[in-house]
Amino acid sequence: MRLLIAFLILALPAAAQLKPANAAGVSMGHLHFHSEDLPAHVRFWAEIIGATPAKVGPLDVYKLPGVLIAMTKAKPTGEMDTSTVPLIAFRVRDLAGILAKATAAETQIVDRTGTKATLIGPDHIRVQLTADKSLADPVVNDRIQIATPKSAEAAKWYADVFGAEAAALPGVRLEFTDAPAAAGTKTRVLDHIGFEVKNLQAFTRNLQARGIKVDLPYLKLPDLGIAIGFVTDPWGTYIELTEGLDKI
Repeated sequence: MRLLIAFLILALPAAAQLKPANAAGVSMGHLHFHSEDLPAHVRFWAEIIGATPAKVGPLDVYKLPGVLIAMTKAKPTGEMDTSTVPLIAFRVRDLAGILAKATAAETQIVDRTGTKATLIGPDHIRVQLTADKSLADPVVNDRIQIATPKSAEAAKWYADVFGAEAAALPGVRLEFTDAPAAAGTKTRVLDHIGFEVKNLQAFTRNLQARGIKVDLPYLKLPDLGIAIGFVTDPWGTYIELTEGLDKI
């Protein structure tokens, strides 16, 4: 049932605003959260961050340039800061304005400087904001922090598997940091990150041929106009692969 909800929540009625793929056919797709308090997440993403809501039947998603935010009602098994993805980050045109909204909503603000601040959102999600007054949009996706005992090895793996040149994919930068072994993301508040992939069936077959474990092989969902798959990186970050979100 949880997987079905994940499938359905990604069928959007409007343009997904995802970036064009890199040479490997990959770009940033979505971030998917688990929480028992979905209204708190809605308030955080829509009212404070300024994400645009979209509706799929009874399910809600939230759009920002370069990424989709999805959420499922489920009890998370842990927080972000003890997982392999302890932080996500956005660039914002009006940092002061967002921080004022956060203060009014009694959202905790930490690590605040003149140009940066980190919000501790619902279920202790950690969202860093960096001021960038040159932005055409109020908020854009920026960065995912991936913490492993071997950051250089992790960077090489993402470059090899997804074509992440200079630790970046279209729509996101990947920041690899050295840290003690952490819990994988699956079932935690940030359950998984998602990449959009062109020719997903061939992509997942190639991963399997190379000996890379694919948790869920290519699965086409014609009623939704998308296809999906799941992989887990060697350190425990759960990754959904989608094809078709860029056309929705």
